[in-house]
Amino acid sequence: MKKSFILVFTILATLCCGISNAQDSQYGERISADGAINTDELMRKMQDNSELNAKVEGKIAKVCQVKGCWMMMELPGGESMRVTFKDYAFFVPKDIAGKTAIIEGKAVIETTSVEELRHYAEDSGASEEEIDKINEPKTELAFEAAGVIIK
Repeated sequence: MKKSFILVFTILATLCCGISNAQDSQYGERISADGAINTDELMRKMQDNSELNAKVEGKIAKVCQVKGCWMMMELPGGESMRVTFKDYAFFVPKDIAGKTAIIEGKAVIETTSVEELRHYAEDSGASEEEIDKINEPKTELAFEAAGVIIK
């Protein structure tokens, strides 16, 4: 009886762990959630750095609707950070806005050209009128992710 109980418990524990992990999807390099910082902490660390290797957890605001080749992660104060994928080696699903992501890679302060900003706006489904309003480059926080977990 005792052996049966242990066997059943082990099977149930294995199944529960499998179900919980099945909800998370991995893209790019295999990463873990261990040690991830939130976007507030990333912003604090970036005050003294123009580039930083980091693992960050945050909410996805938008995703490229053409093929999932970038996403926007919410930052404090209503801002957002563009997340691209290292070497254009992987994409994420187009329907993940509102979900939580853990990204690992490099955060950088960069200037995005008008041409590239217009391209991103087009990818996100912006109207021609909205795209035409983009007429200045933007210096912003960006992130190149080597690996992504979608919760």
